[in-house]
Amino acid sequence: MNSKLKNVCYYGSLWLVALLFFLPVLWIMVSSFMTSNQMLASTPTLWFTPTLNNFIDTFSRDEFLPALINSVLLSGISVALAVVISFAAAYSISRFRPVGSDLLMFLLLSMRMVPAAAIIVPLFLMFVAFGWKGSPIGVTLFYTMYSIPFSVWILNGFLDGVSQRFDETALICGASRLHVMFRIILPQVVPALIAAFIFNVIFVWNEFLVNYIVGGADTANVPGLLATGTYSGGSVDWTFMASTTTIYMIPIIVMIFFFQKYLLMGMTFGTVRGEV
Repeated sequence: MNSKLKNVCYYGSLWLVALLFFLPVLWIMVSSFMTSNQMLASTPTLWFTPTLNNFIDTFSRDEFLPALINSVLLSGISVALAVVISFAAAYSISRFRPVGSDLLMFLLLSMRMVPAAAIIVPLFLMFVAFGWKGSPIGVTLFYTMYSIPFSVWILNGFLDGVSQRFDETALICGASRLHVMFRIILPQVVPALIAAFIFNVIFVWNEFLVNYIVGGADTANVPGLLATGTYSGGSVDWTFMASTTTIYMIPIIVMIFFFQKYLLMGMTFGTVRGEV
């Protein structure tokens, strides 16, 4: 009985926390189908006639589609580069174990803990010095650099669980190190690659500060549009904010829904294999 009660309390607490986190998301999604008067009514209600006018208004704005395309390109290109570089770095650390590798892994993870606001001033000065202010190349390189530490951390933990006998056998048979990396080891760490890709895409997809400060019209993303395009005429355009946010959430929700298995495997499977 005690164990059943503990399970009820445990899972009940999890559902409660999940509900608390999900309520704001549910509110913004429901609000995106409301008119402005319905959304700002003093007595909220879930019984209303839904409208698609907010979504039509969002797509009709000239700045929305370019911002959405920028978000897709910046997220896809920068994170793909980061994952490729991180795989090579994590493989080297896992297989060759350089002196101070544990400290190196700690420093790599610590770099991701540093908020972007802490480095925005030197980053701005560097972008100006290199002529990257407002350049898609500069913003892409920053996102790539910022995504590498966490990707290396995920991939290194997974690679440590892959037996080095695969490498040794292939090398004895005459395979090159690159062949071993990309033809033998890479297919075994696909879940970790997907996990690293998705986690970093979520960061880049939602990043606002760096893009807004050092980017420009060519790099403006949807979070920047939400920050600057929802306030006009002395008031906040709540319907535009709600519909744009809902549209912007859909790709991430769909991606997590279809790849949640790989997310869990990428975060835990390497540890399990390492313990066996």
